[in-house]
Amino acid sequence: MEKEIDEKIQGQTLVLEHKNENTKKLFIESYGCAMNFSDSEIVASIMTEQGYNTTQILEEADLVLVNTCSIRDKAEQTIRKRLEKYNAVKRDINPKMKVGVLGCMAERLKDQFLEQEKIVDLVVGPDAYKDLPNLLKEVEEGRDAINVILSKDETYGDVSPVRLNSNGINAFVSITRGCDNMCTFCVVPFTRGRERSREPQSIIGEIQDLWDKGFKEVCLLGQNVDSYLWYGGGLKKDFDKASEMQKATSVDFAQLLEMCAIQFPKMRFRFSTSNPQDMHEEVLHVIAKYPNVCNYIHLPVQSGSTRILKEMNRQHTREEYMELIDKIKLIIPGCSISQDMITGFPTETEEDHQDTLSLIEYVQYDFGYMFSYSERPGTMAARKMEDDVPEEVKKRRLQEVVDLQQKISEERTSRFLGQTVEVLIERESKKSKAEWSGRISENVVAVFPKEHYKIGDFVWVKVNNYTSATLIGEAVGYSDMN
Repeated sequence: MEKEIDEKIQGQTLVLEHKNENTKKLFIESYGCAMNFSDSEIVASIMTEQGYNTTQILEEADLVLVNTCSIRDKAEQTIRKRLEKYNAVKRDINPKMKVGVLGCMAERLKDQFLEQEKIVDLVVGPDAYKDLPNLLKEVEEGRDAINVILSKDETYGDVSPVRLNSNGINAFVSITRGCDNMCTFCVVPFTRGRERSREPQSIIGEIQDLWDKGFKEVCLLGQNVDSYLWYGGGLKKDFDKASEMQKATSVDFAQLLEMCAIQFPKMRFRFSTSNPQDMHEEVLHVIAKYPNVCNYIHLPVQSGSTRILKEMNRQHTREEYMELIDKIKLIIPGCSISQDMITGFPTETEEDHQDTLSLIEYVQYDFGYMFSYSERPGTMAARKMEDDVPEEVKKRRLQEVVDLQQKISEERTSRFLGQTVEVLIERESKKSKAEWSGRISENVVAVFPKEHYKIGDFVWVKVNNYTSATLIGEAVGYSDMN
């Protein structure tokens, strides 16, 4: 469970296949949410066309890029340490190396990085990756380079991402960018801009390309996928100004998800991340109707206290969230649900904390991502609220949340004991080269002996044992998804 707490900020050095004609080397690391990893694939695609191949050897890189996260102070501190490492290599080993910062932290700390600390050569915000070639020219001419302008229409729908460190089975496909929900604790609206959606046929085209290449599972990705709304382009907030024809032919998330399920019946679909206020019942019926749409919903709540939810500017109450949970369980029996939870938000009392614990008990989440509150400069909470919960209280409350979730997670995993579940084989097991590892529709990992099966197969597995987060079993045959 401690691993789950930190999972969202883990860094990954990203590598792709080389083009023989490329002569320059790119070292790229990504931190934070799945959207950052997806963005790094877009950046890699753009830089491949500029003559760069990726490398895992930092010291030989001509260009070092780090795709950053600003969601918590811990993430920013981790990235600062990496920048210190890059600059040490640049100073002592490879003085021609150029260092750039991408993503959310780039937008938020642009002036500090370039002018005050002078630790990077270029700063590129989430909507400016197509400008990377021009920015690099400025750097090569001896000037600092920066572009953090937030776009009203950029979705990178015309860029074919390069799949980095891919197993050839799972892939992210971005469908929206930005966020209109001004949660008081969150920097995302300031670093990624307003919500805009990608043209449906562009999404279908990317999925078709993945299918042709042998991929078996796609995660539709966005800061808030439930807000997906295509009406011909533009920001979601401007939909009311659209013509009657645009409104009549618009596509929402439930319709997009159904399009994917119908057009690719042998491909499995997930999506992330959902916002409770925007999740409509139609989406639940699509999940229930199509067996290739996974029975799993990540549904961040942040707190179990209605009072704290109001302080966070979350547009739902505890009671409304519970009603949505009831609806999910009614329409999709057995659906796995996961959460994001923040402890120690400003003014949080013991009563508020107990409300969070009781909500976890009520929902019976399969797993969660849990954090203690970290004040983010520039947010409404930082400007208007005192960070008044002592650190030791935050940590104690976080541990209580983690302990309860760990207990429930084990109980939830145990429900599969004796069942036969469908597993998509994704990789070799970390603990045994004689076993395969994959996930079931409900997003639980399963391991079983390899026998004659291979990566990418959908296999029925009889569950004979389990740990708190893993099913252990034996394959009993191929599923109809093959």
